[in-house]
Amino acid sequence: MSYIIGKPCEGVCDTACVRVCPVDCIHGPIEMDGSGIELETITTKEELAGLQLYINPFDCINCGACIAECPVDAIYEDEDEAIAKDGTDEYVKKNYSFFGYDFPSQKF
Repeated sequence: MSYIIGKPCEGVCDTACVRVCPVDCIHGPIEMDGSGIELETITTKEELAGLQLYINPFDCINCGACIAECPVDAIYEDEDEAIAKDGTDEYVKKNYSFFGYDFPSQKF
């Protein structure tokens, strides 16, 4: 199980979490390996609509450094917590699919 970025990040994309991640596993909202650098080209709040950051589930070491840095409390400790707090598995699926991974086969 991995840390998951959920619904509260959508349209915000604050990169404070990216700056503290010791293994550089937080990316997006567009590039799989840009660590949020593409956000520098976004100039309006409207351009952020529907965008969010993602945690690579296979690179994350579950250290927790990102949780305290997220200003909108969008980072969950695991898939189960993300589903419970967001009320859907949509954001768990988005985190996995952003990196080209299938949603885990285990049931949450």
